[in-house]
Amino acid sequence: MDTAAFTDVRYEVDAGLATITIDRPARLNSFTSHTVEELIDAFRAAWADAGVGVVCLTGAGDRAFCAGGDQKQRQATGDYGPSRSGLFEIETLHRVIRAIPKPVVAAVNGIAVGGGHVLHVVCDLSIAADHATFGQAGPKVGSFDAGFGSAYLARVVGEKRAREIWFLCRTYDAATALDWGLVNAVVAAGELGAEVRRWADSMLEMSPTALAMLKHSFNADSESVAGIATMSFAALHLFEQLPEAAEGLAAFSARRPPDFSAFR
Repeated sequence: MDTAAFTDVRYEVDAGLATITIDRPARLNSFTSHTVEELIDAFRAAWADAGVGVVCLTGAGDRAFCAGGDQKQRQATGDYGPSRSGLFEIETLHRVIRAIPKPVVAAVNGIAVGGGHVLHVVCDLSIAADHATFGQAGPKVGSFDAGFGSAYLARVVGEKRAREIWFLCRTYDAATALDWGLVNAVVAAGELGAEVRRWADSMLEMSPTALAMLKHSFNADSESVAGIATMSFAALHLFEQLPEAAEGLAAFSARRPPDFSAFR
């Protein structure tokens, strides 16, 4: 796999740590179908490389980890753009992050919202810069994630807080995320890379087989969410064809509050 040919993602390996960087800072590291394909390829490259023991997922720059799906692309084409398979494979990306038998650390270096918030949630560990912010936006823009982004989120932060995150679409600071158990640690922005390196080095000292078995064991308890996710993404595809979803997207693009009253 030629990771050097990636256009939306950077893939680097240093002393056992593979760093996968979403490299679309002008779009707050939001993803298109092509971006998602490259992320899947990057995780598979890390999976296949015996020299890699830990994977870090982050975003380029210091403004955003990932702002979710590229809504400008969605407005322009009605989808998230072309891909090799013809599919938008975000569900596959979630599963690869969970399935790779190596710890995955999210280095949250800024905004983690919408689908970007889901990405850090499905990672094994999350370390945040002190200026990072977290939240969901789906119900504002005519979208949702009724799989790992909600059902698994409830296991992470509890039912009441998960429902608050989705029903109110508020933004939460890094201190709140730490207090809620949404992230494992918060550090100064300039220390984020070094902290990820320290955590990675600690894990690289451990038995890789033991870590893999532990990850599979943790995942087994919530694997039923995968079936819910498949159903929810099928429902989302249908929902996105409806006027209600179109109103959310149009309001986002026009920077106005959406008016969903006609659909209530």
